[in-house]
Amino acid sequence: MRVYIAGPYSKGDVMLNIREAIFAADWVWAAGHSPFVPHLTGFWQAITPHPYEKWLALDFAWIAACHALVRLPGDSAGADREVAEANRLGIPVFQGVPEFITWAQANA
Repeated sequence: MRVYIAGPYSKGDVMLNIREAIFAADWVWAAGHSPFVPHLTGFWQAITPHPYEKWLALDFAWIAACHALVRLPGDSAGADREVAEANRLGIPVFQGVPEFITWAQANA
């Protein structure tokens, strides 16, 4: 299953936020799924910057290609918008990796 990882990026320590997203993605991957980590575009932004809304449009395109979205804890207007987009598209949203894994195992 393709799983979008949504969570804080710019609020707080960006590198710690990226780290948490990678840990979540690694857990999803170890469970046999294919995670997408939008936080990694931070490196792309550092090399060739683009406006925030352009990044969010890219995120929305990836959300549409996913089967599920995992929302990591923490305040994030961008992640909240990603959740709203998943809801709009009828893509299941899970509050954390454990909730997703439990659901995925029950629906395998």
